[in-house]
Amino acid sequence: MNRAFWRGRRVFVTGHTGFKGAWLLLLLHELGAQVHGFALSPPTEPNMFELLELDKLCEHAIGDIRDLALLEEALVRAQPEIVLHMAAQSLVRASYDNPVETYAVNVMGTVNLLDACRRAVGLKAVVVVTTDKCYENFGWIWGYRENDRLGGADPYSNSKAACELAVDAYRQSFFAPADHERHQLGLASARAGNVIGGGDFAVDRLVPDAMRAFMAGTSLQIRNPLSVRPWQHVLEPLHGYLMLAERLHDDGGFARGWNFGPHPDESAPVRDVVDRLADLWGDAPRWTQDEAHHPHEAATLKLDSTLARVELGWSPRLGLDEGLKLTCEWYRALHRGDDLAELSMRQVRDFIGS
Repeated sequence: MNRAFWRGRRVFVTGHTGFKGAWLLLLLHELGAQVHGFALSPPTEPNMFELLELDKLCEHAIGDIRDLALLEEALVRAQPEIVLHMAAQSLVRASYDNPVETYAVNVMGTVNLLDACRRAVGLKAVVVVTTDKCYENFGWIWGYRENDRLGGADPYSNSKAACELAVDAYRQSFFAPADHERHQLGLASARAGNVIGGGDFAVDRLVPDAMRAFMAGTSLQIRNPLSVRPWQHVLEPLHGYLMLAERLHDDGGFARGWNFGPHPDESAPVRDVVDRLADLWGDAPRWTQDEAHHPHEAATLKLDSTLARVELGWSPRLGLDEGLKLTCEWYRALHRGDDLAELSMRQVRDFIGS
């Protein structure tokens, strides 16, 4: 990642009030970028965005990506060179409760963003963040590659696969890499693993559920203890998105889909992650399995990030144990009432310098 590239760079971020968006704001602030954020109000109470008063680090606008006119107005006002699109309905379980909203946000919201970008002046790079779950899951024990089949059995995963198809259609129709010299815009998608880190307060997500249970001194119930996921600290994929945006800025050859996942041996079952978190927390109650009926979730999911390592020079910096340690450190600070802004910035600076 090139610090000089980001200094003073105008960046438009959707979804900046969410968990990943909050960490991205901290990262871009440390790099010296001028950030314009567009998102709904923070999705949980409490939330990292308000706890750290992150509205002070950006031009903060509240809006819905399903509103094309409002979104385009914000984009024109920001006049960015870089767009990082992260606004989404991001929970598998919630997608079963609200499938129409999930598709409207994840697919048509992305189409709105891409169409606004099509008319933007001076825009050089757009990175659309999707998910590792955009691949049709065959239960493979090896990682999915970027050219594997897209799909999804649940509305969330399926909507993200559809989002990828929309990105590819806009890329081929309006931002073809072979015609980069004319339109001067690179469009790529980024597929990350299961991110962990401080500041996540979502419901029905493993780490925040565990932290709430540990802080309350109650036993954690988990649905699928043997499910394997590609866990990674939130700063890992964000680092990848920024590296990708740098390359896209000048080279249309990077306009495609990219995986940003952990080392293959860092994927782990849910029960192992919870046990490691409990050990780090100390004196924490353990977990029990929730035997109730639950909607389908894939048993095994891994990513192959060889392309990003070879072509972008990106590779994970933190192992799973390090990521879990940083995560526990953040929630312990929350529990004690420590200065979360100072701690979060220190974690960002340590990561950049590592």
